[in-house]
Amino acid sequence: MKRVDLMFGINVRGTYACSQACLPLLKKSAAAGRNPHILTLSPPLSMNPKWFKNHLAYTIAKYGMSMCVLGMAEEFRAEGIAVNALWPRTIIRTAALAMIPGIDTDRARTPEIVADAAHLMLNREARQFTGNFCIDEEVLASAGVTDLAKYAVAPGKDQPIPDLFVD
Repeated sequence: MKRVDLMFGINVRGTYACSQACLPLLKKSAAAGRNPHILTLSPPLSMNPKWFKNHLAYTIAKYGMSMCVLGMAEEFRAEGIAVNALWPRTIIRTAALAMIPGIDTDRARTPEIVADAAHLMLNREARQFTGNFCIDEEVLASAGVTDLAKYAVAPGKDQPIPDLFVD
């Protein structure tokens, strides 16, 4: 239960608390004509049982973040604050991934793919682009980036491994 509490505390409570703490500054930014965004790293919602079967607590925690995106996007829409989610199509080589036994991290992508997609999203017009669940590859493709070879951990290695929650 400690691990479950930790996942929920970081993912759901953390997303909600951080967003609420930043809200006064985001509102001020919107009122000044800037482009305020909240961006979570959470998956598109899918009620396919396969995502719940082997990792129920993690799925609930990540989907809790996604539900924050849905709710806050509508709550803050009129104020011009965008709330969106970004998720990788493939596994990303991170310290967390290295802790999972049996994962071929050479078939992962570098974190730069997510950073580049986030940069594009955060530069979109907040009043027009909110309540979206984006996949990194699709965001990059919308900006004309279709050659993803530079994001490979091991260039020339087999296809990258798909991430969770991506059908």
